[in-house]
Amino acid sequence: MRNDKNNLIVKKTFDFASEIIDYSEQLRSLHKYEMASQLFRSGTSIGANSWEAQNAESTADFIHKFKIAAKEGDETTYWLEFCKASKHYPNPKKPIFSELKSIVLIISKIIGTTKRNRFSN
Repeated sequence: MRNDKNNLIVKKTFDFASEIIDYSEQLRSLHKYEMASQLFRSGTSIGANSWEAQNAESTADFIHKFKIAAKEGDETTYWLEFCKASKHYPNPKKPIFSELKSIVLIISKIIGTTKRNRFSN
């Protein structure tokens, strides 16, 4: 059985996905369905891939899952910045940006450290 209680990235991405779902629901209530769907998919995918990486079949698979999570983080940043810049969408809560930046930095560190450890053996 999985025990992710002490896994920082799994917890942070799970909590972030919850925030993204809340914002997506806010967008849906305003009939902004396309943007809600885009953010829902990319924002929750970060956590799904981080979660999946915990059961990777190999180190390469582990790195690959986190690379996907990083790309989804970049896409989520784009959509959130777009909402922030547009007069047609409500501004996302400010903490969501700093939380996403923190997550992307942690994921980048995980990828870099894993690559270094993999190739130094």
